This record gives sequence, structure tokens and C-alpha cells, in this order.
Amino acid sequence: MIKRKDGFSGERALVLPASIIHTMENNPLANALHITDIGYYPRAEHHFRKRETPISQYVFIYCVEGRGWFSVNDERYEIKSNQCFILPANVPHSYGADDTDPWTIYWIHFKGDLAEYYALRLLTPIDIKPTIYSRINGRLNLFEEIYHTLELGYSKENLLYSCSAFHHFLGTICYLQEYRNATVNDISNDLVDAAIHFMKENIGKKLSISEIAEHTGYSVSHFSTIFNHRTGHSPVNYFNLLKIQHACYLIDCTDIKINQVCHKIGIEDCYYFSRLFSKIMGMSPSKYRKHKKG
Repeated sequence: MIKRKDGFSGERALVLPASIIHTMENNPLANALHITDIGYYPRAEHHFRKRETPISQYVFIYCVEGRGWFSVNDERYEIKSNQCFILPANVPHSYGADDTDPWTIYWIHFKGDLAEYYALRLLTPIDIKPTIYSRINGRLNLFEEIYHTLELGYSKENLLYSCSAFHHFLGTICYLQEYRNATVNDISNDLVDAAIHFMKENIGKKLSISEIAEHTGYSVSHFSTIFNHRTGHSPVNYFNLLKIQHACYLIDCTDIKINQVCHKIGIEDCYYFSRLFSKIMGMSPSKYRKHKKG
């Protein structure tokens, strides 16, 4: 079996310097919970990591697509799409992507006085499945905020904001139902609204029209007719509009490279992404980034 620790197309990763971690460990706010490493691996084929010598950080992994596994304390767990888990600190472990359907993961290494209390809730895999009340895309946007804040530099304000946002990020998972209930009154049970919400929650994936229709509980033909009548677009075209809308957000609000943006919206072919973006926005992604707005 091929095993690769890193080097994935579209990947992003930040490893905070030891001096910065030391600074956070000596700050009473940051020491409660702080990030040491953070990243994103799309379709991480042959991803594998084995640590026989334990590390002092907890390792959070959120699988949004594909499959993988992890092993700790002689127990092996299979991981599928829309699941997450935390590996305990100071314990040998290993993990990796499935050979045939490699995972796409968001990952964070973290420490702090409160780290153990968050980790205890996630030592075994938990499901974060898209539903009419889920807020998956909001959670992933929060991850991007944390990443982008740290990417901007290690000022005291940036570090403390990233720590505060990370509390919220873990809270959206540890208190999943409460996170969903917080905006439950803003979500309609209407068929079209439910379908659009489902699309947004799966913006980083490929969805077939049958998968979207199944989520609403209607046949493909009946669902498509209603959706077209209400929106003026086919479900597939509307999903592409949402993908490009999110791509614009990533281009406007982050420093993600153009060839990484396509992976974030579930398009593996960068050339197809550029053609689709240009068709919808009237300019290429790179020109859009330079275009003055506001």
C-alpha cells in the first residue's frame, strides 16, 4: 500500500512557530485553547500518518467527503463523509485515507487547559449529516476565518481572535443540536428552500439531481418541475451558481490560490472551473480577484 504523509493537490497548511506557541502558552486567554497547526487536504490520496512517539497536541479531523480511518489504543475506527473525531494527546495513534475513496479533511492540532474537555466529546466518531436545520457551510466558513486570521500574521490580536473563534468552532460540534437550533426559525420547510439549503451544505461536493431530489422526498421529474418554476433555473444550474457564489466569497475574503478554490467548491478540474466561473461572472477568476469592488 502506498503511504503519503503530505503533498496533495489543493492542500493548505499552517504550522505555527514554536516561539508563537510559547507566547500563547503564557497568555491566560490563549492558554485555555490554542491552535498549533491547521490545514485542509482535498482528496488526500494515500494520506497516512503514524505516530509511535506521542505528541502533546490533540488532533481534530473533520471528514467532509470520502472515507478514512484512525487507530488509537488498539481500536480501529472507520470514518466516512460528514464525520469528525479528535485524537487524544500523548497517546500513539495512526490514521489515513481510504485506498479507493480518499477523504477530504479539515484538520487542526491544538493544546490548552480546556483542550481535554472538548476532546472527551469527540474521542469516537460523531456524525454531522446535512439536514434542513444543519449549518455545515457556516461552520466551514468559520474554519476559513480562523485560517485566514492566522495567515495574516501572529499579532496578539490575531492570535486571541483565532483562539476565541476556535472555541466557537468546537462548540458548533460539541453542542451540535444547540448550534442548529440557534437559527431554526430562519429555515423554511418549503421544498425549494430545503433543496437550496441542502446544496449550500454540500457546496464542496458533487451532487446529482437524484441526490437533491431524494433529500426533498420527491421524484426527480416532479422536483425538477417545481424547482424550475420557482427559481427559473434547473437544479444543476442553480447548484453551479451557488458554487461560483461561494468561489467569489473565497476569492474576495481569503488568500486561497485560484487552483485551490476549485477544490473547495467540489470541482477537481481547474480548467472547467475557470470556464464555468467566466461564463457566470463574465471574467476569469484571476481577473475577478484584481477587479475593484464596492
